[in-house]
Amino acid sequence: MASASLKLSIALTCALLLSSACHGLEVGYYKKSCPRVEAIVRDEVKKFVYKNAGIGAGLIRMFFHDCFVQGCDGSVLLDPTPANPQPEKLSPPNFPSLRGFEVIDAAKDAVEKACPGVVSCADIVAFASRDAAYFLSRLMVKINMPAGRRDGRISNFTEALANLPPPFFNITQLIASFAAKGLDAEDMVVLSGAHTIGVSHCSSFVSDRLAVPSDINAALASVLRRQCPANPTPSNDPTVNQDVVTPNALDNQYYKNVLAHKVLFTSDAALLMTPATTQMVLDNANIRGLWEEKFKKSMVKMGAIGVKTEYQGEIRRNCRVVNRS
Repeated sequence: MASASLKLSIALTCALLLSSACHGLEVGYYKKSCPRVEAIVRDEVKKFVYKNAGIGAGLIRMFFHDCFVQGCDGSVLLDPTPANPQPEKLSPPNFPSLRGFEVIDAAKDAVEKACPGVVSCADIVAFASRDAAYFLSRLMVKINMPAGRRDGRISNFTEALANLPPPFFNITQLIASFAAKGLDAEDMVVLSGAHTIGVSHCSSFVSDRLAVPSDINAALASVLRRQCPANPTPSNDPTVNQDVVTPNALDNQYYKNVLAHKVLFTSDAALLMTPATTQMVLDNANIRGLWEEKFKKSMVKMGAIGVKTEYQGEIRRNCRVVNRS
């Protein structure tokens, strides 16, 4: 059972969001109905992440991309169907770069064997991102992730484009994008720290960071120009590490990279464009353990965006398709 102080913290976080969507979220939500669910998901995530750290980065990104579109409801998992040929997962922010769907499938299969029809896919995504952060941070980031989300039935290609901040956003656009989801500038800076792990396609940064004058470190730019084509295409769009210093670790190196202008995206470099966000970058870079603590809180806060309750969603039997009525 969550402590009184933790429950109060979650309640205050919910109160600060733009909707009452936190209703029903609770740490240990499945304690009685499916007591082993979190251990089951963690075991599946561990198998994949220890084979390929990039899959863990994909799971963290998946949680973000799920929550920013239709709320944290597993809508990013839905496959195309004749009735809905263009779901979120086929939208440019997600396709072909978003990874980790096979982990969610494996975790759902294992959970269904233990507790059929009890645990939502949205909660599995939340748990999986939490566990990926734990393993990739060398067990430093241990998040008490509330659960109780229901799965959504709507998944729309254009909503992903409209709601997910692209890598070319400036600081004003970034702050506004996060504010629209009930997250503040500090949450934006903290969650951007997930760019300390994983890879990016060259097409996400070549045009606005390498093809035109920018503040990117000259040595890094030279390396990237050797790795990336001048004009990436779908058939020629390599990936590069987002963090060249500690590419397989979820740590605060990202903020040191921002300060050194060794980051890929305009949206990364933008964190130095205001005094307030610059100070946040400095603190996260220099104060040991600070970013990890803030990341835990921001992940929980993000995980409460647009949560669907019993009557607004369902418990999908298969995470890739809505239930038949």
